[in-house]
Formats: sequence, structure tokens, C-alpha cells
Amino acid sequence: MYKIQEAILVEGRYDKIKLSGIFDTLILQTHGFSVFNDRERLAFLRTIAGQRGLVILTDSDSAGFFIRRYLKGAIPQHLLRHAYIPDIYGKEKRKKTGSKEGKLGVEGMDTAVIVEAVRRSGAKFLGESDVPPRSGVTKAEFYALGLSGGENAAQKRRSLARILSLPERLSANELFTALNALYDRQTLFSMLDSMPGAE
Repeated sequence: MYKIQEAILVEGRYDKIKLSGIFDTLILQTHGFSVFNDRERLAFLRTIAGQRGLVILTDSDSAGFFIRRYLKGAIPQHLLRHAYIPDIYGKEKRKKTGSKEGKLGVEGMDTAVIVEAVRRSGAKFLGESDVPPRSGVTKAEFYALGLSGGENAAQKRRSLARILSLPERLSANELFTALNALYDRQTLFSMLDSMPGAE
């Protein structure tokens, strides 16, 4: 069991069951879209985020991103960490059919993938030595790399997300935040230089 400081927020009960066997922390649920209309639950999530921080770990499908984006607007950003699972196609063992988009959700991910996603979010794993802060790329450099605002920027972001095992659905701002959370500046530039099509 991994002990972390932050609470983790997932979509449903099967996600919660899965994570409860991996992490020694408070695991909370959005109960799907019901969080949109549940003011008490949202107030509770804000309180927990303020006390210990909150890792958002939703599925990588459109519904998961819809919930994540709502929460990003409802809870102060500095209290949140974002853990992203990769786009892996398949279906969970307990289900007769796959999801609408054919992607595995949090409950279908291997434990190692989930632990790595939470670790890469910047969550504090208790009992492990602190990692020094990384120096990341700036918004101007992100733009200069062709990942925002330019022709084919969305295609470049999707290609980069695939290579890095991140969800392809990440917006420019989400990818920018994820890259700076996951990689230091030098490593990121080295990876981008070695990508197919890099000049």
C-alpha cells in the first residue's frame, strides 16, 4: 500500500474499490455526473482539497474529461493534482461490453499504471524523499514548439500524447500542465528533438 498525503477523487465505486487496494489515503467518488448538482458534495471536496490536496483521477474518455474540467473550475487550481491514465482500448472483466469509446477506465488499469499516474501528478508519497521542483517550459516555448496556437498544433499534441502514454484528449493547457508536472525542461526538449518529424 502506498501512503500519500492527498485524497484521490475517482468517478465510481469500482474505481474506489480498485484504488482502496493500492493507496492508504482517503478515496472519494464523484458518483459520475451527479457531482454537478450536488452542492454539499462539492463543498466537501473543496474542504478536503483545502486541508490535504486532491488528486483527480478520472477515466480518459469524454465523460471523464467533462467531469475533470468541471472540477477544475469549481475547486481552486493550487489545491488540485491531475493524474491521467493512458488511452488503452479494451473492456473491464466485470462488464459484458466495453465503454462507448472502447477505452479502459481507471478500474481496468494495471496497478503499476495507476501508481505511476498518481506519482506523476505530483502527489506526495509519504515516507519517500522529497523530489526537488522541476523547471518546466514556458507558454512561449510551448507555442514555439508548435504545440499551441499554430497550424497542426492539435495534431502535434495528439502525437506527443500518444508517444508519452497520455490521453489524446488533453487540451493545450492540460498538456502544458501535464508536461511540466512530468518532465524537467531539459528532458522535455531532448524528447521533442528525438520525435519523428522534429527539425
